[in-house]
Amino acid sequence: MTARFVTVTPNPAVDVTYTVDGQTVGETLRVRDVRRLPGGKGLNVARVLTALGRDVVALQPLGGDAGRWMTRAIAGAGLASVPCPIEGETRTTVAVVDGMNHPTLLAEPGPTLTSAEWSRLAATVAETANPGDWVVIAGSFPPASRAEHLELIVDAAHDRGALVAVDTSGEMLRAAVGARADLIKANEGEILDATGADDAVEGMGLLSVGGATVMMSRGADGSVLREPGGSVIEQQAVPGIAGNPTGAGDASTAGLVAALAEGHSTPIALAWAAICGAAAVLRPGAGEIDPDVLPELAQRLAPVDGALDPLHQKRSQS
Repeated sequence: MTARFVTVTPNPAVDVTYTVDGQTVGETLRVRDVRRLPGGKGLNVARVLTALGRDVVALQPLGGDAGRWMTRAIAGAGLASVPCPIEGETRTTVAVVDGMNHPTLLAEPGPTLTSAEWSRLAATVAETANPGDWVVIAGSFPPASRAEHLELIVDAAHDRGALVAVDTSGEMLRAAVGARADLIKANEGEILDATGADDAVEGMGLLSVGGATVMMSRGADGSVLREPGGSVIEQQAVPGIAGNPTGAGDASTAGLVAALAEGHSTPIALAWAAICGAAAVLRPGAGEIDPDVLPELAQRLAPVDGALDPLHQKRSQS
């Protein structure tokens, strides 16, 4: 049986994307288009996995008017979701994009979760995950979060026989090592910042001491994966891709765990990550892909390897 996926977004947000003609600090910018989506890295991962035809359940603490809007919007998007009610107001993030420069992101900190709310979130993970599932904990953590909060969630998943991927930064990225996550993902800057290493490969080694596979994303420069035994695999990005990179890393996480869940080798899984990340760059909003472009992107990456098409098994079963 193919594994199911459970995403956990510890600090979800109403994601607002403003499209402008050009970003200029200190000037009035006329917004040409506004998009609002239930956001956070875990929800982005959930949307991409859903687009890939995988069975996903999204968990996130939600509160206040913004949280109620998100609950409705998540349901309206067709995502299976289990909201975890909190007292605080769910935050908003704003991305300003112009198609030329890297997007400007304004991210509110979000509400602080109480100890009881963390315990309820972990209990919801335990109630939702099944043996063999992948639990993906992705995104920033609320203010005042501690390593023990991440450990609660990881332990709840492991106790159910699920595998755990963590995609975060800073103190909580370091905490993923002690929590013994099975897969740790971050970009190069996040790895250097979290570990204090002199170079990213050394940093990946420090993150792997708990036995995790570590993936480092490098945007247009591709990605690097370090297996628990120390083997390092490099993957180029899909060539000739331009657009909005917001959420591309989340799409690559979705592609990676989808391939690993189906038993593919780590090189194939890395290629799936590159394909899904490229598909996200082509879309205007974070956490979106068009499944119809995946075969063509796979051909660009490696024209002779049909295993790189992330939908090949789903199509063959339909």
